[in-house]
Amino acid sequence: MIVARTPLDLDELVEHWTLLKDEQGLVSGKHGATRLGFAVLLKFYTQYGRFPRGRFELPGEAVEFVAGQVPTRARTPRTPPSVRSAPSSAPSSCSATSPTPRGADG
Repeated sequence: MIVARTPLDLDELVEHWTLLKDEQGLVSGKHGATRLGFAVLLKFYTQYGRFPRGRFELPGEAVEFVAGQVPTRARTPRTPPSVRSAPSSAPSSCSATSPTPRGADG
């Protein structure tokens, strides 16, 4: 049976989902997306004494509220090593055309 829940109001968000000073210190030790996930799990655990069984137990408005408190920065995707430009051993005058077969006179 699925039970509909009422949306959280601002008072509930502030009371249960605000990161306290010591919690901010714990969260600051994480990086990237791990930071937000850790913060949400931490607040859920402090409220319910357990971890959520799945994403369905995390109120969307609570996740957004916590995300507003967690500093994140956009990361530029890394370029795979095979695509990175590497110094070429070919002479700079090398052209992209096929090499001339041996013994062929122009």
